[in-house]
Amino acid sequence: MACRRGLVECTAAVDRHICNGVCGCCGALRPRYKRLVDNIFPEDPEDGLVKTNMEKLTFYALSAPEKLDRIGAYLSEKLIRDVSRHRYGYVCIAMEALDQLLMACHCQSINLFVESFLKMVAKLLESEKPDLQILGTNSFVKFANIEEDTPSYHRSYDFFVSRFSEMCHSSHDDLDIRTNRSPSPLQTTEKEKESPAELSERCLRELLGRAAYGNIKNAIKPVMIHLDNHSLWEPKTFAVRCFKIIMYSIQPQHSHLVIQQLLGHLDANSKSAATVRAGIVEVLSEAAVIAASGSVGPTVLEVFNTLLRQLRLSIDYALTGSYDCAISGGTKIIKEHEERMFQEAVIKTTGSFASTLPTYQRSEVMLFIMSKVPLPSLHHPLDTGRAGENRNRLTQIMLLKSLLQVSTGFQCSNMLTALPSSFLDRLLSATLMEDSEIRLFVLQILISFIDRHGNKHKFQTISTIGDISILKLKVDKCSRQDTVFMKKNSQQLYRHMYLACKEETNGRAHYEALYCLLALTSIELANEEVVVDLIRLVLAMQEVALVNEDNLPLYSRCALYALGAAYLNLISQLTTVPAFCQHIHEVIEMRQKEAPYLLPEGVFAEKPRLSRNLDRLGPEILFRQSKISEVLGGSGYNSDRLSTPYVPQLTDEDRLSKRKSIGETISLQVEVESRNSPEKEERAPAEEITYETLKKAIVDSVAVEEQERERRRQVVEKFQKAPFEEIAAHCGARATLLQSKLNQIFEITIRPPPSPSGTITAAYGQPQSHSIPVYEMKFPDLCVY
Repeated sequence: MACRRGLVECTAAVDRHICNGVCGCCGALRPRYKRLVDNIFPEDPEDGLVKTNMEKLTFYALSAPEKLDRIGAYLSEKLIRDVSRHRYGYVCIAMEALDQLLMACHCQSINLFVESFLKMVAKLLESEKPDLQILGTNSFVKFANIEEDTPSYHRSYDFFVSRFSEMCHSSHDDLDIRTNRSPSPLQTTEKEKESPAELSERCLRELLGRAAYGNIKNAIKPVMIHLDNHSLWEPKTFAVRCFKIIMYSIQPQHSHLVIQQLLGHLDANSKSAATVRAGIVEVLSEAAVIAASGSVGPTVLEVFNTLLRQLRLSIDYALTGSYDCAISGGTKIIKEHEERMFQEAVIKTTGSFASTLPTYQRSEVMLFIMSKVPLPSLHHPLDTGRAGENRNRLTQIMLLKSLLQVSTGFQCSNMLTALPSSFLDRLLSATLMEDSEIRLFVLQILISFIDRHGNKHKFQTISTIGDISILKLKVDKCSRQDTVFMKKNSQQLYRHMYLACKEETNGRAHYEALYCLLALTSIELANEEVVVDLIRLVLAMQEVALVNEDNLPLYSRCALYALGAAYLNLISQLTTVPAFCQHIHEVIEMRQKEAPYLLPEGVFAEKPRLSRNLDRLGPEILFRQSKISEVLGGSGYNSDRLSTPYVPQLTDEDRLSKRKSIGETISLQVEVESRNSPEKEERAPAEEITYETLKKAIVDSVAVEEQERERRRQVVEKFQKAPFEEIAAHCGARATLLQSKLNQIFEITIRPPPSPSGTITAAYGQPQSHSIPVYEMKFPDLCVY
């Protein structure tokens, strides 16, 4: 090594001797810029740059800017030669000279000089010496901080981006070399103490902060590729951190571009592992919340559409047990718990993003999600078969979970516009489905909608509390919009609550949800009419448990008794009618003594107290409708309505019930109508409804509509084109016919026929004819409007 070092020094001395000799003989023949460049290099590189000669070179460059490109080329030539000969001292001097010239010269010719400068920086970065790499990096940092008057589009920085990225991932054996960097005059003392991670974060923030609209995608795509290549989606901590930096660094109006990139990346990875998809969804959740505070643009429904599509794919993967892997090209066996984790991540993301949206957008999102829930109907049949049923059930549960997340914390001043009939009809129809989990989700969603003052947590447990003032309920007067909403939808809501309480698969959670729904309706949406109807509804629930026509289990019957006691205890204290409160209190006290299994404290305990003697209950432990009607009627409530038992109207929605098919439901309605009609003796027996009958009815109805449409067209055409005399004659004939019919009616009214039973005996034994009232007469069809 000593011999080699001596040989190198000897060669350098010979070179300098020859150069000095040549310069001594022919110095006047060398260009001046070369002589000035040569003079800045000392005999010994340890002496550093010759400052006086450097000042001469700088003055010459400023005086003759056209020579800058030649100066740069000559310096570049010397640096490349010194690098190849390992003269690193002279390399440092050359770079220092370049830096000073670059900082001092600002003119049109600087672009030509920059090309030589970048060429020398690239040469240093290509070296395997860490010191040279750091030297080139610091020079590039100085160059990057120079403000140029006009951008230079002809330059290419691809090599530098690639090389700097490679250096960031250095795998050098020496840890100090891997993380060391020399001090730079552009950096303060505090910044010198930054770790590589902190420095890279600052660089990323500065880069994204300057990104324009058209460059956002170019900045985001490499980040996602990096996360893909290094499997950094799965721990998701690093990925979430990266995208938080991105979202807080870019301009707010560009946030939706990041969301679009993530959505596209999620779709592109739809066949990747569930852990990867879950990581992307988690990142999307964090990014979407930040973007919503700025500008989301047109991507609101796009976010939910993509999430719901991924949710359906995950359900299919879980049912089939495998999917085609996008990376290996083969079939990958799925892990059920990983798919479940992904599904929960999607649902969480749905809720967290929706929570940042304004009310009108949340309403649109809820309508969108509800439209995706597969519900049985005549127009949209569900998938059949065992696999189809499983797919339908899982899809219903997952979408309703998502809807529950979106509805949590939902508040609106006008529920009539926020919850249109198209949404409410579909949601309430799900309460008639066989699956108890689905029914519970629907009840919880309704609770979220109605609870606008945060009272629902105060009704999580059912109890007969003696003083409800300790609950500190937030109660406002029912607004006009709420009154209109209840007038339109109250009967439909009562009906579904009534039918939901009769399901034999109900558990404790279902009755707690029903109690909470009743209580919140009384607080949020109740006026006097609503209070009366809710009391009638709860008394009807008590009647369901008492009569037990549906053969409910013992627990369900006791739960209905307990539910009624808890609600009537609450509503009696809300109405503050003393006689009403006294009656409810007396019945509760009697139950505490003789039938604790009819109170919520006994039924909804960890170990329920039940009794089989429910068919021999005394009247003193039941809430009596006549008594309640009497005490509330005396306080101004509608006693007639209170004394009328609640009976829900049957509708076509019963086709969703597990106990009735479509044909059975329609047949049942026909029977109910005939049973309740005063003329049932004159009616024919209810016709059995079959598929052929329905098909024929549909075809006939279409034909009747076509005939009616044609008849109307002819009438309009006749009155438009027929002569006046013809129209007058036609109307005169009809007027004559109408007059004759009216004369018949008057004659019947003046001389009524005898009653169907002949004669009835008056008080004094004299026969007396009985006339039929006018409102019971049968008029001809012509006279009936």
